Amino acid sequence: MEKQSDNQVRERLAVLGATCICTNLRRATRAATNYYDSLLEPLNGLRVGQVGVLTALYLAGPQTINELADKLALDRTTLGRNLRPIEQRGLLLITSGSDQRTRVVTLTEQGEEILLRLLPYWERAQAHMVANMPSAQVSTFLTQLSALTARTYET
Repeated sequence: MEKQSDNQVRERLAVLGATCICTNLRRATRAATNYYDSLLEPLNGLRVGQVGVLTALYLAGPQTINELADKLALDRTTLGRNLRPIEQRGLLLITSGSDQRTRVVTLTEQGEEILLRLLPYWERAQAHMVANMPSAQVSTFLTQLSALTARTYET
């Protein structure tokens, strides 16, 4: 393989850095997360990722940690770490499941109350994020994100 000049390497890195799907998604995700958190966190100290956990439990009911991890596209260990502070606040309950290895996560009444109180603020953040975007563009964007997510699981 022929050694490339420093300028060629710099050019390749500059192009990849500017066009890398992962880098750009991470940048956009950090910005969006910070925006949503700035609206939600002052109300109850919850971050948007934690609100997502409460929402999944509200919509689907009690679930095992594995089921919840799959639904949220998180590995089980990461989800477990994320559940602890929410459980400590009394917003969800983690109990033993059908065997020693299974844990079931349930939204508490307090968790439901806080989720419903946050709903208008979450809706406001969402409205801001899609402002000036035609609904077809929002739909296409979400479809593309779903396709990209699915593609990451392909081997």
